[in-house]
Amino acid sequence: MIPRYTRPEMASIWEPQTRFKIWFEIEAHAADALAELGVIPKEAAKTIWAKAKDATFNVERIDEIERETKHDVIAFLTHLAEIVGPEARFVHQGMTSSDVLDTCLNVQLKRAADLLLADLDRVLAALKTRAFEHKMTPTIGRSHGIHAEPVTFGLKLAYAHAEFSRARARLVAARDEISTCAISGAVGTFAQIDPRVEEHVAKAMGLRPEPVSTQVIPRDRHAMYFATLGVIAASIERLAVEIRHLQRTEVLEAEEFFSEGQKGSSAMPHKRNPVLSENLSGLARMVRAYVTPALENVALWHERDISHSSAERMMGPDATVTLDFALVRLAGLIEKLLVYPQNMQKNLDRLGGLVHSQRVLIALTQKGASREDAYKFVQRNAMPVWRGEGDFQRLLKQDADVKKYLTDAEIEEKFDLGYHLKHVDTIFKRVFGES
Repeated sequence: MIPRYTRPEMASIWEPQTRFKIWFEIEAHAADALAELGVIPKEAAKTIWAKAKDATFNVERIDEIERETKHDVIAFLTHLAEIVGPEARFVHQGMTSSDVLDTCLNVQLKRAADLLLADLDRVLAALKTRAFEHKMTPTIGRSHGIHAEPVTFGLKLAYAHAEFSRARARLVAARDEISTCAISGAVGTFAQIDPRVEEHVAKAMGLRPEPVSTQVIPRDRHAMYFATLGVIAASIERLAVEIRHLQRTEVLEAEEFFSEGQKGSSAMPHKRNPVLSENLSGLARMVRAYVTPALENVALWHERDISHSSAERMMGPDATVTLDFALVRLAGLIEKLLVYPQNMQKNLDRLGGLVHSQRVLIALTQKGASREDAYKFVQRNAMPVWRGEGDFQRLLKQDADVKKYLTDAEIEEKFDLGYHLKHVDTIFKRVFGES
């Protein structure tokens, strides 16, 4: 995490004080359950809560202890004993470090998902608003970067809305999948601790018991979570790349908002660069980079090794913080995006009607021409226009082979822009419902 790309709401989830607070809650809830089962005195459980519930844990002190013990959970438990006193001997009974670490990580990932879902809701709201604003704003569709057939700018945004709706559904599923708790002991057998303790802690922490754990919660859950973040990041970049292309000088159909006093270049005062979109492409790469270690963390030795631990200490905060920042930046970009319908129309007209070539092709086949001949007739009239040597409609009207099948009026009718937009309402209903 670096401050430049970090929002405080997400960063706070990963702060040491937050982590130690969650660790304490796990231990204290476990003590409550142990007390109810008669394993430890009830007064001891009450004392643990009373002495440390509102405590501010001394991060420096915990770090100092860890430098000696070389073990973070033991360092925390030692510091907790300094706060609680003699009753601290009843803390962590029958538990292993991973019971605390894994349950805490899943609490943090669940909280992070809640923020990311809120971010996605803002992105979706922005896309919906702008999509309806430009529902019938015609623009050229491109395949391979080349003019294809007309679409609307609203359809471009509707496509993105549908994509981020799927992203939201995946994140809801990933949040659910990661929301498990393990308080099962050294190798997951509950040999030293009753399964009812796990059930109590899980309920108290807003999780559910892991059906079967080893020393750790299975890492396929985490792999799916981070893979979901990676797919969301890919969707961010897809939309960012589209905006970057549309802002190119030769296209200029849409543009990032350029604020008063903003500078685009230290050397060239005229520059207005798509810096937000380019930034989003870079941030998306970082989020996706954590998918591979998450997948590799699934394959641990036997009941556990710690090859996953170092990676997770980085990927948990970094991936969620980065994606949070990127989603909020994307929402703001869409909300303020400058759209230029006049340039869209100019680009639509740029190829002299070639964007209607398929309609002419189909019309010829429907009038009796073979597809091969129809394609040849249309293409031989299209290529001069491509080179800037004439008007497509006029050339078609002068082509004797074409005129065998189509009248001038029939050719003209195939150049109706509205024909391409007749199902926009249908697509919008599929994406947004009847609203």
